[in-house]
Amino acid sequence: MNIQEVLTQKVKEAVLAIYKIELPTVEFQPTRKDFEGDITVVVFPILRFVKGNPAQIGEQIGVYLKDNVAEVENFNVVKGFLNIVISDAFYVNFFNGIKNTENYGFVTESEDAVMVEYSSPNTNKPLHLGHIRNNLLGYSVAEVLKASGKKVYKTQIINDRGIHICKSMLAWKLFGNGETPESTGIKGDKLVGNYYVRFDKEYKAQIAELVAKGTDAKEAEKQAPILLEAQEMLRKWEAGDKEVVALWKTMNQWVYNGFEVTYKNLGVDFDTYYYESDTYLLGKDIVDEGLEKGVFYRKEDGSVWIDLSDEGLDEKIVLRADGTAVYMTQDIGTAIQRTKDYPDVNGMVYTVGNEQDYHFNVLFLILKKLGFSWAEQLYHLSYGMVDLPSGKMKSREGTVVDADDLMKDMTATAASISEELGKLDGYTDKEKEELYRIIGLGALKYYILKVDPKKRILFNPEESVEFQGNTGPFIQYTYARIQSILRKSDFDYTASVTANDLHEKEKELLKQIQVFPSVVQNAAQNYSPALVANYTYDLVKEFNSFYQNVPILPEEDLQKKIFRVQLSKKVGEVIKSAFTLLGIEVPNRM
Repeated sequence: MNIQEVLTQKVKEAVLAIYKIELPTVEFQPTRKDFEGDITVVVFPILRFVKGNPAQIGEQIGVYLKDNVAEVENFNVVKGFLNIVISDAFYVNFFNGIKNTENYGFVTESEDAVMVEYSSPNTNKPLHLGHIRNNLLGYSVAEVLKASGKKVYKTQIINDRGIHICKSMLAWKLFGNGETPESTGIKGDKLVGNYYVRFDKEYKAQIAELVAKGTDAKEAEKQAPILLEAQEMLRKWEAGDKEVVALWKTMNQWVYNGFEVTYKNLGVDFDTYYYESDTYLLGKDIVDEGLEKGVFYRKEDGSVWIDLSDEGLDEKIVLRADGTAVYMTQDIGTAIQRTKDYPDVNGMVYTVGNEQDYHFNVLFLILKKLGFSWAEQLYHLSYGMVDLPSGKMKSREGTVVDADDLMKDMTATAASISEELGKLDGYTDKEKEELYRIIGLGALKYYILKVDPKKRILFNPEESVEFQGNTGPFIQYTYARIQSILRKSDFDYTASVTANDLHEKEKELLKQIQVFPSVVQNAAQNYSPALVANYTYDLVKEFNSFYQNVPILPEEDLQKKIFRVQLSKKVGEVIKSAFTLLGIEVPNRM
């Protein structure tokens, strides 16, 4: 039990003993630095159940705790806040109990399974900075859920069909001269992306030409010959035209090969893949069931709709008059298919940008109305866009920040900053390269994941690689510093340490370590890696304050020296565990 759990029980006991009232909850906060104490009971919420003066109530509860709880050494009351001093022995016993625990803070997997969808790219262009935020968020939330005790399946749905895919295919057919990733040395997803940009260029030129000849601009957009050709190609694909399908398979495979390289370099993975070309016909049978249940209704033109106006939304189409599906139909069908493929799945997380908030509100409501119990456990991990100092990105115009290029740039930035700091004497070139990669990628991932998912990010590469402040490299550097302490500890520091007088900096560190398990659970409940990232930064700040104010290896008292090395080691392990949840590596030397 951590101290908050112990005190929750005892404060409830105190209120029952003194006032004969059962208290449902107890609210705590860390004690402010300017008061004596380790943890504070906020008395004001208790006033809803116990009438009286908050200071007097705090005093009476404080006396009860001091008399009845071994861990409570002292207390003081400031207005409606009961500040409690916890004994050093409690923290030392806590530490002895967890110091050899592997994966401290993580819960062993349960039967409760959840599917996390992320990435879900289009096969007409390479991954860009926006995809990086999506991938890092989805991967990290999956890892956090796993650490909180859930069984997790990581998945993605690949948008591998539609007019946008045909645009790349047609441009390659018209202007490609048979070139391939092998013949050009260009990564497959980039090669296909180049033709998507080329299509747009030709399309705009044709529109301009039609307008110059007197066609209305809106009409010109519809009549441009290259667009009509792309639409015809899509019709042929849907009809199973052998030549079109063969080209589609070939170019998509180029893209998949390219994506795999990007995913590997980014350090994300998937357990299962879904393809829109397989799922786009799913969901139609469910529409029939929904009509029978009265969830959907048919309009005079034959189209099928759902009315969500009672839920504050509007009417939504689920099947066109010609019987073709819309995106919503596919998503309904795909969700149901996933629970058939993985019967133990009891919830799903969709990592998709916040421009799709409305879509997911509707999807989840429909699935609930259709009577699926797991629909109560659906979550849209909605996130804000990533902006650059230079502004927004546009795929069609080729102004996106390519994911591969960004990772290379981050590694190069890490290299130049590390060289300037001159800390790498004795490293081989290979070791340096590996370290630059770890620092550069760590900087990128941390900068993105430390921000609450719902907020927009203005991404500044140079700022992210700083070795000071709330950055990945600062935390990595602290981890490396701890490993250096362990390497220099030329004595046996594994012995158990009995209660000793703790330095206030040791106590602060122990308090910080103690909350790690609840941070993991909280991050899982809120689907927010930012909680893990910012916890790690607070832990590292606390460690650096300890390192600067308390002698570790120069300490002459052997018991204290052993304890401080053990404490440093555990802090390193927690940093590593927390960073694993963010998909970030930690270097042993820096």
